[in-house]
Amino acid sequence: MGHLGNRNYGRMAQRLGQYVPGAFVSETLVEILKQLVDEDQARLCSLMPLRTAPLEKLASLWEMTDEEAQEALDGLCSAGMVFAFDEDGEINYALAPPVLGFVEFSLMRTDGRLDSKKLSELYFQYCQVEGDFIKQQGEAVPALSRIYPHEDVLEGLTSEVLTHDRVSAGIDSATFITTGMCYCRHKMEHLGEACDAPMDVCLTFNDVAKHLAEQGIAREISKEEAHGIIKECMDHGLMQIGDNTRSGLAIICNCCGCCCDLLLGYKRFGSTGFFNPSAFIATIASESCTGDGICVERCPADCISGDDGEIPKIDLERCLGCGICARFCPTEACHMEARAERPYVPEDFIEKTFLAAIDAGKLGNYLFDDQTSRVHAVLRRATNLVISVQTVKRLMLSKPVRTAMLRVIRSSNPV
Repeated sequence: MGHLGNRNYGRMAQRLGQYVPGAFVSETLVEILKQLVDEDQARLCSLMPLRTAPLEKLASLWEMTDEEAQEALDGLCSAGMVFAFDEDGEINYALAPPVLGFVEFSLMRTDGRLDSKKLSELYFQYCQVEGDFIKQQGEAVPALSRIYPHEDVLEGLTSEVLTHDRVSAGIDSATFITTGMCYCRHKMEHLGEACDAPMDVCLTFNDVAKHLAEQGIAREISKEEAHGIIKECMDHGLMQIGDNTRSGLAIICNCCGCCCDLLLGYKRFGSTGFFNPSAFIATIASESCTGDGICVERCPADCISGDDGEIPKIDLERCLGCGICARFCPTEACHMEARAERPYVPEDFIEKTFLAAIDAGKLGNYLFDDQTSRVHAVLRRATNLVISVQTVKRLMLSKPVRTAMLRVIRSSNPV
């Protein structure tokens, strides 16, 4: 990997790699970071803890006055590299992760502050040409994101549909909603490869939405507008992908199979942990199927195969349960059924991060996250080494142990 650019950018890349699933540290990542922050900002980002932190703590870590730290944070928030959250009346800050973070938010900007063409070329190189970063995202357990089925193809399955299965429920319960430019299609537009799907359809919710609106990265919309965007995207045959949690909705992407980095990665690397599938799965009634091939053409994950005139075959191991095939089937031969076993969806961001950190052997990164402390560095490595032992990992993931640990974690809110 060479020298990873200058030292501060290299350290920032290493810091981003501490997240789960994190960033794949490479020269291309460093070049991306150089487009987003200057050298001193990279140094500040490299020192930020993984858990949210108040202004006073960051000022101490950065050896600044509170006023100097606030100015630095304002600049990083404006760049989309740092989130600001209101937690019980106190503003806390966190370094944005790559996915559902600065990768998307940098290309949601349309104000010309960033070189979108250069960033698009670098993101394509990082995600699709090299591929290590996207492959790494697909190894997360639990998955980073999940599929929301098209609700109008679930008629007759009402008793199987839970609140967190419905995008509409997330919209209705949101306190703040924004929409912004689709990162993936914006990127492909600069490469001359974008499809004709709508662009201004990346929805964010609640605290994340409020932050993006304040920074001019996305615009506030009403719940009615959000429902309208989802309807438009479903009519266009786009897949709804969002947070793999039952509560605390932050983002819903409306994705196509030709531009979406995660869907392209799913098709390239196979059935991995890119997405938690929905609780439903597609099936085809052969007696009413005309073999028109519409479902084959429409499936954004290439899970259905078959020549014209033949009864298509659904790869049940790969079907994500989005419902797009059922939505566009003219004879209703293709329809949705409840899966024999409902995929487990973590309660919230804390549980998802906790489980993923144990699986990846990175829990120590969150427990000992002071980037300026040598003691924390040693404890991080030691904890991660112990957790990587399979017997320890199985113990920590057992229901009694993880339930007890999550109770403690939530009481202190460390992630």
